[in-house]
Amino acid sequence: MLQIAIKLALSAFIIVLVSEVSKRTTTLGALLAALPLTSLLAMMWLYVETGDTTRVANLASGIFWLVLPSLALFLILPGLLRAGYAFWPALGIGCAATAALYVSEVWVLRALGIEV
Repeated sequence: MLQIAIKLALSAFIIVLVSEVSKRTTTLGALLAALPLTSLLAMMWLYVETGDTTRVANLASGIFWLVLPSLALFLILPGLLRAGYAFWPALGIGCAATAALYVSEVWVLRALGIEV
């Protein structure tokens, strides 16, 4: 239970840090958000809890493949906002497009024999 509380506190701290820093400078906020902190934490916790390097390697590979479609959100959202869309609809469209790309990529990777 203590380990879960530590995970939650650390994750919440990172999110709040990025949010607060972004209020002052979006460049530094973007840099902090772009760091693979969540991935690093997940891999560290997985290793600490299981000691299974194969699982960590599989997680790292899966993260690599699934980062690619997530990049679409960071192109679609600013494009829609700059085109005059309201925030929530633009975010929804960006998330929907990203979800569709996730499904498509997983389908293509499985067809190629790559399991994520």
